[in-house]
Amino acid sequence: MIIFVDMDEVIADAYQRHIDWYNQAFDGDFTKEDCLGKEFWQCVPDSHQKSVRAHASHVGFFKDLGVMQNSQEVLEQLNREHDVYIASAAMQFPNSLKEKSDWLDEHFPFIPWKQRILCGHKHILKGDLLIDDRSYNLENFKGRSLLFTSPHNIENNDFERVSSWKEIASLLL
Repeated sequence: MIIFVDMDEVIADAYQRHIDWYNQAFDGDFTKEDCLGKEFWQCVPDSHQKSVRAHASHVGFFKDLGVMQNSQEVLEQLNREHDVYIASAAMQFPNSLKEKSDWLDEHFPFIPWKQRILCGHKHILKGDLLIDDRSYNLENFKGRSLLFTSPHNIENNDFERVSSWKEIASLLL
C-alpha cells in the first residue's frame, strides 16, 4: 500500500503546543478537554485570538512538538511493510519547513527525506490511504481516508475515525 500520514495532530502534537504557548503567555489553564469541537483560537477571548492564530507562523513553533503516543512504533512497522510517506501542508507556514524536517529526522529517522512531502493542497496525493486530522484534506482523496481524532474535529462524522496509533495498528498490521 501507499500510505500518506499527516504530521500536525497525527504524529506531532501541535494542538497542545498552541495551548502551552497560550497558557504561558496569558497565564491560562486551558486543556484539550476544554476545547472539544473547536479550533484552539476559538476558545480564547476575542482579544487573544490574533495572537493564537499567529503561533504557527513563529520560528520555533514546530521545532520540538510532542510525539503522538505509539506513532513511532506503529509507523516504523508500517514503513517496513508498505510505502509510507509523511504528507504535510507545510507551505501554509513556510518557516515550518526546516523545523518539520529536523523534527522528522529526530523522531522518525526511519522515514528518510525521500518519503516526505511538504506541500500545499493534499488533493494531489494518489495512493491507498491518507491519515489526517483535517476533513478538507480527506474530502478529495480517492483512497481510504482515516480521520485522526483531534479536539477540533471531534464532532465530524464524515469519515472513518481513528483515535490512537494502537487503533491504526489494529486496522493495518
